Order: sequence, then C-alpha cells, then structure tokens
Amino acid sequence: RSIKPDLLIGICGEHGGNPASIEFCHETGLDFVSCSPYRVPIARLAAAQAAINQKD
Repeated sequence: RSIKPDLLIGICGEHGGNPASIEFCHETGLDFVSCSPYRVPIARLAAAQAAINQKD
C-alpha cells in the first residue's frame, strides 16, 4: 500500500464467511471479504462485532 495506497485488499471463499477470519481481516486492515450468499448475514454480523470490539 505504500506504493499504491488505493489498492483494495480482501479475501474470498469460505474464509470470507467465517466470523474469526472476518475479525482477523478487520484487525489487519483488509478492505473487504467475499463469501457465498447464504453466509452474508453471518459475515455482516461478524464485521459489525469486530468494529465494535475495536472501539473498546
């Protein structure tokens, strides 16, 4: 990112819908996760929880 600051970095696949992986992605500064449609609600909830936990 030091060379290309607008570069978006994320993950896709089964890790994209795993709450522990989503928390890790949030902590490391990834921009997005991609997952199968049935895991989207879980991923959104996990992302919200990671953001709340970071504020504490």
